[in-house]
Amino acid sequence: MSIFNQLLKKSSPQQGIVMYYIVAIIVAFLLLNLPFVHKPGINVDPVDSLFVAVSGVSVTGLSPVNIVDTYTTFGQIIIMIILNIGGIGVMAIGTMLWVVLGKHIGMRERQLIMLDNNKDTMSGTVKLILDIVRTILIIEAVGAALLAFYFYRDNPDLQYAIMQGLFVAVSATTNGGLDITGQSLIPYANDYFVQTIVMFLIILGSIGFPVLIEVKAYIKNRIPNFRFSLFAKITTMTYLVLFVSGVLIILLFEYNHAFQNMSWHKSLFYALFQSATTRSAGLQTIDVSHFNEGTNVIMSILMFIGSSPSSVGGGIRTTTFAILILFLLNFNNNSEKVSIKAFNREIHTTDVQRSFAVFTMASILTFASTIFILIVENGKISFLQAFFEVMSAFGTCGLSLGVTDNFNDMSKVTLMILMFIGRVGLISFIIMIGGRREPDKYHYPKERVQIG
Repeated sequence: MSIFNQLLKKSSPQQGIVMYYIVAIIVAFLLLNLPFVHKPGINVDPVDSLFVAVSGVSVTGLSPVNIVDTYTTFGQIIIMIILNIGGIGVMAIGTMLWVVLGKHIGMRERQLIMLDNNKDTMSGTVKLILDIVRTILIIEAVGAALLAFYFYRDNPDLQYAIMQGLFVAVSATTNGGLDITGQSLIPYANDYFVQTIVMFLIILGSIGFPVLIEVKAYIKNRIPNFRFSLFAKITTMTYLVLFVSGVLIILLFEYNHAFQNMSWHKSLFYALFQSATTRSAGLQTIDVSHFNEGTNVIMSILMFIGSSPSSVGGGIRTTTFAILILFLLNFNNNSEKVSIKAFNREIHTTDVQRSFAVFTMASILTFASTIFILIVENGKISFLQAFFEVMSAFGTCGLSLGVTDNFNDMSKVTLMILMFIGRVGLISFIIMIGGRREPDKYHYPKERVQIG
């Protein structure tokens, strides 16, 4: 650990965050190889164990092995712990442990907490983390209690009901996407109560921790003349638009295909659940390989956008997408100044620049990964299958067209890298590889270039 501490002191905050997540993956990998984790007679390839560890820490849900057939109850508890570490955040869990152990949280730790949660200032970081941990654990506990009680009514096996309720609640709230049924939530395709609870858990996990905390403050009315932040307004509005658009598109595209001869309410719940799960959850009530290609392309784009910043999910994030759209709507060819307005506020130029950097880097990364997987798989899969799996990994979603378990090791490593980057965040990743540049001490003469 002394070597790790020395490396941490010499590294930038962004590199520190990456190092912490790498350590979390190593710990998760070791935990998944403990005695009694695997069922008797089950041998898991080290690459597959590492894949599950990365998938758990990045709360993606892609898995080359069947969880229920591979892991014991003890192993499933280990996976739930890993999902919580990944979902709440490595620095959040570390902060909670520091507080419990009475350890002083110094300036360096506060810097890392700030970056891991996309904050601009260090003030109130520890209180924020404790609020996040409390909020997520309460959501999981309430969801687990409701689901366990409901499962017990159907199957009077208390251990099964509690375990199933806990795992589904943790997987949904952290948007982990892993399941212990072997079929995700397909067995509950006609159970609207379970689907509704799970959708609420998915939304609460992926809409962003700051939004949840602001809503909590508003309900408790602690702050006089309370007003929601611009972040909360943009995040909530964008999330709602993406969710509704996803529902309408899936219904439209599958009306005469996968939903043919289905009742209106079953089709609606299929569309509602699949639209919710593309934010970053990965659970499904219908095999998405049954959808037509157009639907899967749209779902891939939704996974690429992902969830909100400071949430359990990945992707380019909803605020990045919103700023890009607002830029196009506010574009003025005759103005040199970038001016984007929303909710009677003007968005900072730095945030606009970051949005374009994230979108550009993400597009290059996912396109290159798709081409690479197509090359190494050598014609075994279609372009859509590779594209879908790549977007699912980058968006830390976990939906699959059923080809992940047949990928070779190089393809699995590619998906692991995408899951890792998706969870750490592209801003931290870009700064880590590019480093922080010193401000320019001089400027060259400006010259116009023809565009478009």
